[in-house]
Amino acid sequence: MATIPQPLGQTGAPDAPRARADLPVLGMTCAACVRRVERALRAAPGVQEATVNLVTQRATVTYDAEATAPAALARAIVEAGYEVPDAPEPEPPAGAAEAAPPAPGAAAAPPADLTAAPPAGPAPAPPAAPTAAPPAGRPEASPSPRSRPTASQRAAAMAEAELKEQRALRRDVALAAVLTAPLLVVGMSHGAIPALAGPAGRWLQLALATVVVLGPGRRFFRLAWGALRHRAADMNTLVSLGTGAAWLYSAAAVVTPGLFPHAEHGHAPAVYFEAAAAIVTFVLLGKLLETRARRRLADAVRGLVALQPKAARRVRGDAEEEVPAAALAPGDLVLVRPGERVATDGEVVRGASAVDESMLTGESMPVDKTAGSPVFGGTLNQGGAITFRVTRTGADTALARIVEAVEQAQGSRAPIARLADVVSGVFVPIVLGVATVTLIAWLAVDPTPSGLSVAVERFVAVLVIACPCALGLATPAAVAVGTGRGAELGVLVKGGAALEAASRIDMILLDKTGTLTSGRPELTDVIGAAPGGEAELLGLVAAAEHGSEHPVARAIVEGARGRGVVLAPAAEFRSEIGHGIEARVAGRLVRVGTAAWLRRAGVDAGALEAEAERLAGRGRTPSFVAVDGRLAGLVAVADRPTEGARRAIAAVKQLGVDAAMVTGDRAGAARGVADELGIALVFAEVKPEDKARIVAEQRAAGRRVAMVGDGINDAPALASADVGIALGSGTDIALASADVALLRGGIAGLPVALGLARATLRTIRQNLFWAFVYNVIGIPIAAGLLYPLTGWLLSPVLASAAMSLSSVSVLGNSLRLRAFGR
Repeated sequence: MATIPQPLGQTGAPDAPRARADLPVLGMTCAACVRRVERALRAAPGVQEATVNLVTQRATVTYDAEATAPAALARAIVEAGYEVPDAPEPEPPAGAAEAAPPAPGAAAAPPADLTAAPPAGPAPAPPAAPTAAPPAGRPEASPSPRSRPTASQRAAAMAEAELKEQRALRRDVALAAVLTAPLLVVGMSHGAIPALAGPAGRWLQLALATVVVLGPGRRFFRLAWGALRHRAADMNTLVSLGTGAAWLYSAAAVVTPGLFPHAEHGHAPAVYFEAAAAIVTFVLLGKLLETRARRRLADAVRGLVALQPKAARRVRGDAEEEVPAAALAPGDLVLVRPGERVATDGEVVRGASAVDESMLTGESMPVDKTAGSPVFGGTLNQGGAITFRVTRTGADTALARIVEAVEQAQGSRAPIARLADVVSGVFVPIVLGVATVTLIAWLAVDPTPSGLSVAVERFVAVLVIACPCALGLATPAAVAVGTGRGAELGVLVKGGAALEAASRIDMILLDKTGTLTSGRPELTDVIGAAPGGEAELLGLVAAAEHGSEHPVARAIVEGARGRGVVLAPAAEFRSEIGHGIEARVAGRLVRVGTAAWLRRAGVDAGALEAEAERLAGRGRTPSFVAVDGRLAGLVAVADRPTEGARRAIAAVKQLGVDAAMVTGDRAGAARGVADELGIALVFAEVKPEDKARIVAEQRAAGRRVAMVGDGINDAPALASADVGIALGSGTDIALASADVALLRGGIAGLPVALGLARATLRTIRQNLFWAFVYNVIGIPIAAGLLYPLTGWLLSPVLASAAMSLSSVSVLGNSLRLRAFGR
């Protein structure tokens, strides 16, 4: 993938070409890692701005293309202790194709999987609203062949790197688990297995633990060393301290037992190999689960791009040719047959059809298209064949701009603060200081060889009781149980960050179509011009509409059958797309359509227009009916709210959360549904990118916002909200962009998701409290602070027991979440 600096205005040196590079970064585990990578990048020559996102594992760097290059930026990240996946070498800056080759002996930079584009000086324009297209005859310029790599290419590159990381983690977890299981059996047997009670068992434990700690566990030591080089401490520091102290002490106890007090009397010093191995195994398992959840982020972009067909049928004169969609240019004529997707944005020049734009606009009804109507790439042609002139291609299309909006929303989301990482920055230096002071104090009291052994034992006891096993389990244990219970209840949560954010939600923005409603029209009203003839009127209308495939027609036919109406055969069916239909039923000519269409046929619909306006104001879609040239009545359909939506809104209000509707549908339809559900705040006729803007405005006002939706048009808002919640019945793109998916029961699962999130965060806080309580109480005892007063000394054995007890309490407390919702 090419890295192509492009001019972006004047900052710094005149005419200095600025560029932006997106670098995937692997190995980050916490907020401290993010800060370290940002510091390393900002310290590199020529870097003007650097931001790192922990969730997407990506660094976005704005730099002076004459002062540095992406390869140098990748080297800065590698030197900070992290990985940048391999990729083809970047291309030279624009205009530098004839640049001199590197000087002999110049250090080769590590290859990097990089993407670059002009950086955002002013904020990029929001995605184009799918409401209008440039007029024919004014085609826009095609995108440059040297433009930024496509969204699908960027997503594929990151997915490949994360898949490689996931394979490595899976291998390490399997190896660690296989070796830790027998180690736990031997270590916890305490002589119950005679053959392993002596030196042979101790040497076996040493061998098994060494492979685990120095094999799968080596990544923690490498990252902890990187943190130490930058004078920082993070979760890797805690893990390395715990495993390293337990392994080193135990190895010394096995290899040189004479260094320890009482060894000359035949008392073998205790070993803690099982603790070291268990810490490595559990933490690696948590990382594997986190990687699996994070990898699904790229599914959103891949799913959006997949909507655009790979090929299109271009028309040249009387000939048709199938060409790649990427080869289309503004001004080309393209034929789209029924059932096919539109390849790119354009304007209809021939034909008429109904096009399903719900995936882009949220409009539940297919939109009628005739000559002059705009069409948009990725939408589905449901009716007749149409020919359109291409007006936008590539990154300028409505679909491409929605893709960009999703990418920006995902990339700009600040990673959730992890309490364990924040505390570790203070906790680790304190523990090291206490352990060192303990060693020096005991040596000062007794500088003899025996005193040295006691001092070392006190030193190790402090480090063992400060082992981060419980601290490391506090969050993932609660998240594992909470997400597992959520799956049982039909709520899929993408990790602890989503749970924590969902627990703080105080405002919910809900899409209408398919979220609060069923997503399909239903017959709601039948009104006759003369009282008492509704059943006969419905029978005539349904019989006439039976020959149409339009969703409104299907709703009328299904509604009639549901009311027990028998349909008579119809003949001479004729349809005018966007206007109405007519057919002869039992010898009577039935027309169903708009008032203007009936007026052209000589039928005055004025007597029922006030009633039609009243129905439209309640969110209905009315159609006038004429029989044998006389106004007979009207029928109306609507996308009605579901019963589950009514219960969900009521339950959410009881949780103290405000609800608002955000939809691309008409204001009347939106208001009608909102009134039925008791929702006061409504944003209607909202474009996809404006949904994300509304989310941003609510967040700027201090609200913790959740967005609930099910369509592609919801994807940018789902990704930019504090929590995105998608319905399992919705599109794969919406599910991939969301943090929470309601797999069954639709919107009815919303209060369950919020309640579970609050219960899980409450459990995490309790876990962290108990984990620290054990350390705070145990460290002074392990250091011997109470020895002069009580004679108490906490041996490493008891320190290990206290550590295990803290882990058991954390796990036991987390398991209480299994009772949620019972």
